[in-house]
Order: sequence, then structure tokens, then C-alpha cells
Amino acid sequence: MSTYAVTGAGPVGWTTAEQLAARGDSVRILTRSGSGPDHPLIERRRVDASDASALEAAVTGAATVFHCIHASAYSEAAWKRELPAAEAVVLEAAGRQGAVVVFPESLYSYSRPDTVMTEDSERAADSGKRGVRTALLAARAASATDTVSVVASDFFGPRVRTAHAGERMVPAILQGKPIQLIGSADMPHSFTYIPDLAAAMIAAADLPRTRDRILHAPTLPALTQRELVAAFAAAAGVRAPKLRGTPGWTLRALGAVLPSMRELAEMTYQFDLPFVMDSTASTQVLGLEPTALDAAIADTLLWWRSELDAAVPSGSA
Repeated sequence: MSTYAVTGAGPVGWTTAEQLAARGDSVRILTRSGSGPDHPLIERRRVDASDASALEAAVTGAATVFHCIHASAYSEAAWKRELPAAEAVVLEAAGRQGAVVVFPESLYSYSRPDTVMTEDSERAADSGKRGVRTALLAARAASATDTVSVVASDFFGPRVRTAHAGERMVPAILQGKPIQLIGSADMPHSFTYIPDLAAAMIAAADLPRTRDRILHAPTLPALTQRELVAAFAAAAGVRAPKLRGTPGWTLRALGAVLPSMRELAEMTYQFDLPFVMDSTASTQVLGLEPTALDAAIADTLLWWRSELDAAVPSGSA
């Protein structure tokens, strides 16, 4: 039995901890709230990942640290203020323990997102939240600690809420409500099933050590948002809802006066144009394949139905 540390209990950290425990490993999940999965092999600790002394004590003896925390807000300012400092603490603490650090990573840093993005694509975006991700990757590459960054596209799956294919999409399908989409409904877009990302991160941790490695999580061929909605609706046995697209220029116009819209508008290129990643090379390295779409959708619907049922007050019709 090996011991692993996981920072953060969002969908990535939670799923990674569950998968590690399921294969018989001991897991310490580190959050400010002490939250995490309930499992005999998972120890939930109240630890602030930016607190150097607390974190070093928490990762002592861990073979790998899976660093899965989020910033407090979806903004360039919050990312710059919080993420580099936290990653520096994790890299230093893990390095002193001889542990590798595995990061979930996005496609934000890719210089040419209008082309199919592969493991060899340039990652040099230099503005906004995209530039923050580029800087984080550069800091990992410069660190003496061994790192692996596992890149995924937009998430879907159990526990995924704040995502384009999360609470904005699946509950509306089940409830027969129209969906307000970001960008075009008919541009191809890669979506990563979150258990596949977790499995890839775990497999990556078991690879021979290297200073800096970047892999792609196993991801199915790109779908349009319309196709993904139709697949969810068909699996749920309901009629596909009406889709309303919000062009990027609309969000950019709103962003001129609304800071929250400005942060979202920055990323509309992902849905106004094709946004496609290829994970062929990484699936060969990791020995993994993406979960079949019908199985991924079935598990996602099962989780969302449970969540929606639990949200209905007792005694409601």
C-alpha cells in the first residue's frame, strides 16, 4: 500500500482520492474545510495548501502529491494572487519529501487553440487567465521537483457542477428547460470525462520520474454542444431542449461594463471556433482509453438525478 496526498476536494481531487482508495492505497485529502470522500482508506485533514509548515507535515511520506485546488474566483486577479504562491509551496514541500507533483491542467495556455491541440503544441499564451496558466507551467518546468501536468478540456461527469456541461446543461435537460449556451451550438469542442482525467493523473504518477512532463487526459473525439445535449437527452429518455447560443461578441460587449462577464468573455474563443484536443500519444504512454460516451453519460445522469432528487424538499410533489 502506498500513501498519496491530494490537495482540494473539488471534482478532480475528490475523484482522484476515490480512485486511489478503490485500488487499495492510503490517501490524505487536504482541504481548508476537512471535506472529502468517506472511505476507510481516506484521511480528511484540515490543511491550507498555501501554509508551508502545515503542508509539509501533511505530505510527509507521500509518494505523490496530486495538487487539485482552485482559485477563489474565476478571474485573472484571483489566479495571479493565489495560484503561483500555492504551487510554489507544494513544489517545495513535495521536493523535500522526494515526491512527484501531479497537476490537472487546462488548454488555456495553448498558443493556437484554433488548431488541433496535441502534447507537442506550443503553450505560450501571454495574456489574461491564459497567460497565468503559461506562467504556472513555466514554474513547474523550472522547479527541481518532478512534475506531471495532465491536460484536459472542459469537464463533464459526476460531481462536475461549474462547467459548460455541468449545472448549466444536465439539470436543464432532465427538467425540460431551454439551455443558454456560450458561443455556437455547432462548433466541435472536446469534453473530458472527469474520471478519465483522474485515472490519467494516477497512471502518470506511476510513470518513471522526469523533471517535467505534459500529458493529455484520454478524451473522446470532439462533439458539438448540440450533439452532447442530444446524447444526454437520448440517454435520459427525454426530448432535447431548445438551445440558445450567446455569441462571443455579446459577452465581450457586456464585459465592458460587467467584470464577471469580462472574465467569461475572455474565453469565448473556445466556443466560437473549433476547440479540439487530441490525446492519442498520451493514451499510448498511459495505457488508457477514454470511457465510451454512453457509459460516461449514464454515470453522469445517475449522479445528477441523485443530486436533483436530494434537492427536492421532503413531501413535495
